[in-house]
Amino acid sequence: MISDREQHPRRSVHADASAWGEMLAAAYRDIADRSMRDLPIFNEALSVEAIGFRAREGRVVGMMVTPWFMNVVTRMRDGTSQSSPGTNLRLRLPAGDIEFTVSELAPVGSIASYSLFSPMFEFEDMASARATAEAVLAALMSPANRAASHGPDAPNITPIDRRTFLRGVQTERRA
Repeated sequence: MISDREQHPRRSVHADASAWGEMLAAAYRDIADRSMRDLPIFNEALSVEAIGFRAREGRVVGMMVTPWFMNVVTRMRDGTSQSSPGTNLRLRLPAGDIEFTVSELAPVGSIASYSLFSPMFEFEDMASARATAEAVLAALMSPANRAASHGPDAPNITPIDRRTFLRGVQTERRA
């Protein structure tokens, strides 16, 4: 008998990525309820949401929005040598290299995160936080952004700088 994964490998990979994003969101919802809600960095107008989780070159990557942060998050591959918490890990996305920080999150396991916003008081509602997360993820997954920043006339740049990247995304959204 042929498994669903063998019959529909792309759908299964996407479903696995989406399911992992939801498992990550559930872990952060638990943290929100248990220990974050009463802290001054908690934005009551927001909720926890996994946005756009997908498989990308053997990794699951997406955006995690919580009432206290917005991060690009990826699942650590099993057996990754640089997977101890606190370690920085440079990963290549279509738009360029990003330096993630590795951490451990029960029950999810090892994850790597790249912080975009914290705290989240710039966002009045979940719709604006979601729109920003979607725009950032689209920009990170666009090879055109890498080509523009790494072409023959481009300056020599190191990994993506969070402020510069967000200014570009925000400018692009306003235009």
